[in-house]
Amino acid sequence: MSDPLLFTSPPDEGGWTRPRALFLLISAALLILLLFSVREVLLPFALAITIAYVLNPLVAWVERVLRFPRGLAVASTYVVVLCLTVLTVLWISPRIYAETFRFAREAPSMIRELAERHGPAVDQKVNEYLGSQVHHPPHGADQPAFVVRTAPDGSLHVDVGRGVEVVRDSDTRFRVKAHEVVPPGGFHLAELVSQGLEGFVTYLERNAIEVLKFGRALVGGAARAILLFFMVLMVAGYLTHTRRQIFAYFQALVPPRYRSDWDLLLRRVDRGFSGVVRGQLAICVVNGVLSALGFWLFGLKYWPVLALLAGVLSIIPVFGAILSSIPAVAIGLTQSLPTAFWVLAWIILIHQIEANILNPKIIGAAAKIHPALVVFSLLVGEHYFGLWGALLAVPVLSLVQSVFNHFRYVCLPDSGPDSMSAVELARVTRRRLD
Repeated sequence: MSDPLLFTSPPDEGGWTRPRALFLLISAALLILLLFSVREVLLPFALAITIAYVLNPLVAWVERVLRFPRGLAVASTYVVVLCLTVLTVLWISPRIYAETFRFAREAPSMIRELAERHGPAVDQKVNEYLGSQVHHPPHGADQPAFVVRTAPDGSLHVDVGRGVEVVRDSDTRFRVKAHEVVPPGGFHLAELVSQGLEGFVTYLERNAIEVLKFGRALVGGAARAILLFFMVLMVAGYLTHTRRQIFAYFQALVPPRYRSDWDLLLRRVDRGFSGVVRGQLAICVVNGVLSALGFWLFGLKYWPVLALLAGVLSIIPVFGAILSSIPAVAIGLTQSLPTAFWVLAWIILIHQIEANILNPKIIGAAAKIHPALVVFSLLVGEHYFGLWGALLAVPVLSLVQSVFNHFRYVCLPDSGPDSMSAVELARVTRRRLD
């Protein structure tokens, strides 16, 4: 039972007083400084907040419909979701493992086959661009690099042959250097691929100890990830269980006359964040299912792995779709050109459905972010925080945009139409956010 003095507002209807404003400004500055200082360890808490936010509607449904107490609703929801996740992983992991192992075993031969099948066309284009001509001299023919001969007037003449060139360094200084030409036979993609694969295998054989060290580091990273996962679940459970107290505490910091604005701000953040987080997760599932269906229909090899990759990477806007399309089309090329064409056409169709149907229906208009801002946030997040920064960049951008739009509407009501309808504005003023 929380202390009512801590989570209830004072009875007066006062506004912003100087002590209150000064306290909040100093607290906000110290909080920003603290978050910046411990930014290296913020990832588990950011993931916990995201999980708590995603699962909160399900917890609220269990609490409202099944009449469970808040603690029991949180515990049962997390247990059911965790069990379903584990069962799903156990169900699909054997097939994923088998397909991945088969792909790793057949990848070198597939790359060689792809280079041999499409290499001649690439070789021809490259050699035409370089202007290389294949000349096979007659057997035994003498082809000197250069010949120095004496002219009738006593001067020396130099006839430059193939493979060298004369470079003039100054008025009185010349030098002879090897001429950079295309190797005999021109450019050959298949030979380059074969040499690259042989070099890679040789590197692995000569650096077996380093490979073992990498494997040990990989196992250690996996153990740390498991520990981090359970820690994130524990923090997410605490946040979900105490959600009302957390919001009530922050609400108590706002003067009573501005409580309706506070509720409106929370509603804006909820709409934008819900569209980006919950909506994007739903789109990932739909994308993975549609990709699996299409890849299976077209007979694409390793379709379970490629469909899973498409579903997972689609959580990263813009770049995820591009990265997941490359291996699918490349493997399609190893089978046949029509297969690669239909796979690419299916991927384009999926993203057209996502952009024109799923995004407006699932994410909604309130969470719309300009594509240029999405790319900018992804680059900034990846630069400062790596892959996890890219994953969390768009949700953070949605939060910033919601706060900016709220204060733009409150401070500049004539600057443009509000993203929330009049019905929603009236509803927010009548009830508190649950």
